[in-house]
Order: sequence, then structure tokens, then C-alpha cells
Amino acid sequence: MTINAAEIRREALALGFLACGIAELGPTRHAGELDRWLARGFAGSMRYLHRQAKKRKDSRQIVAGARTAVVVLDNYHTRPSPTSPASPRSRPTVAKYARGRDYHLATMERLERLARHLRGLGASVARPFVDGGPVPERELAQRAGLGWIGKNTMLIRPGTGSFFFIASVLTDLAFSPDTPFESDHCGSCTRCLDACPTGALVEERILDATRCISYLTIEHKGPIPEDLAGKFGGWAFGCDICNDVCPWNERFAGQAPAPDFAPRRDLDDAGPDFFERLTAEEFDRRFADTPLERPGLEGMRRNWKAAWDSKD
Repeated sequence: MTINAAEIRREALALGFLACGIAELGPTRHAGELDRWLARGFAGSMRYLHRQAKKRKDSRQIVAGARTAVVVLDNYHTRPSPTSPASPRSRPTVAKYARGRDYHLATMERLERLARHLRGLGASVARPFVDGGPVPERELAQRAGLGWIGKNTMLIRPGTGSFFFIASVLTDLAFSPDTPFESDHCGSCTRCLDACPTGALVEERILDATRCISYLTIEHKGPIPEDLAGKFGGWAFGCDICNDVCPWNERFAGQAPAPDFAPRRDLDDAGPDFFERLTAEEFDRRFADTPLERPGLEGMRRNWKAAWDSKD
């Protein structure tokens, strides 16, 4: 039996998601590109991407019995950047998505409710994923008609921009899939490539993660390479530059409805030695439910120093 996808979209929007689309699971058209990207070493220390490659190249292998992906977008944009990337910063900053509660927690709570709704419609399989597991989120979102993958490698949605999380529920229910988003609306614009201070966007839609500020402040272990640390421009966790300069975001990025993503004030008056003075217990009390928990206290001490040393 084929389920009416309109009901699922209504439920997703009622849960506060920005948009919802349906994609069939199956082999990717980009398998060769993934293999070449991994072979060039652009994944850095993220060895899990090598281990997940087989499933990423055929999404039917991710969850046994799943045949469809219900893909949602969750807006996290709450306010403009404190300054533009080219302007002086008085203190370090973190990426917009990391200024509130951890999206792995906040988005998953509502996604679980969507999964329960699918089970109520008869699904035996309804597995939610929020930026975890071997799920090719951007490709599934493009297949679901939610946007195109821009030159900065981000999914961009017309009339919205790219300040959103991509999440999905893989299910055995049959839906009529949406028409994939095939057109490219980046045109001749290269603002994202031109603005990246570390040259991480080596080509259009090809990111060398080992040069990316987000990777270096989150996934990378050990010291930050000196030739890159000096180019951080005050970013202490993640980076918004290639999103901030995108004309689609400049024109269309709107306010997130979820209060979980509202910026907290923990770092407003944080000085150069803020993380050095924190104990492990204090760090957990303040940041355990935020994305900053990922690098941990030692990682944030490293990041904070690099951000202060590099801020304009």
C-alpha cells in the first residue's frame, strides 16, 4: 500500500520542520566522486567515512528493510553573524548552529515523534538519523526535491538558503517520491570559494576537510597546523563564512522557530583564559548539552587559543 505523502509533510511541518520531502533509497550517482574524494585524503582523520563508503554509495544498505527516506530540514538560523568575516572581531565566536542546544538532541526529539507517526501508519521500520550513521543527507535531500548542492558543498533551498540541519527517517513504508531537484542556482557566483580563508574549497563542490576550520576545530585531534591556525579569523568552533557570503542566505535566511537553537550567553564575556580556568565539571555543567561537547574541554582550550590569536 502506498501512503499519502501529503500527510507526512503536514506532520513534519506541525513538528516545526522547515520542509519535508520523500526520496527513494538506492545507488548514488556520485559513487566515483566519493571514492576519488576519499583517495585524495580529503576526509582527514575521519576514517569512519571510509568504513561507511559502501552504505553511502547505496542507501538501501543502511537499514535492513528500508525503502524510503523521509527527509526534513530544520532551520537553526537565529540572528546574523556578530560581524561580517572581513570585519574586526572583539572576541572569538562559534558557528550559528552551535550557539544553542545540541541539534543531535533537539532535532532528534521531534524526529522521533515523526518516526512514531510513521509507525502509527503501519511502518515496521522507521529509523531516525540526525547527522549520524552512513546517511548521505545532502544527496537524499536533493533527491527529495528540497534543494541543490551548492559550490560550498551545502544543500541550498530556494527562498530559504542553507542555514538548516538535514535529518531523515528511513522507513519500509512506500510513498510516491518527490521529483529530485536537478537545477543548479549557483550560476557564476564563486563568493564561497573566494571567501574561504584556508582554501578548503579546492574546487566547486569539493571540500578538503583537512583545511576546513570546522573540521580543524571539531573532528581534528592534536595541534592545529600553524599555517592554518593563523587564518581562523576568530572562529573557535565551526565556521559560517561560506554560508554567510552566499547570496541565498543574505537574502532569504529566516528566524528559526525552535527555542532550542536560541543563542546562549555563556561566551559573551569570555576572555582569553576562559576555558583554561574551567574545570572538567564546570565545562560539563555549561556545555554538555551543546555541540561544544564534541571537542571537549581540551579541544576547546586549543580552539579558543587559536581563535584569540587569529582574531582581527
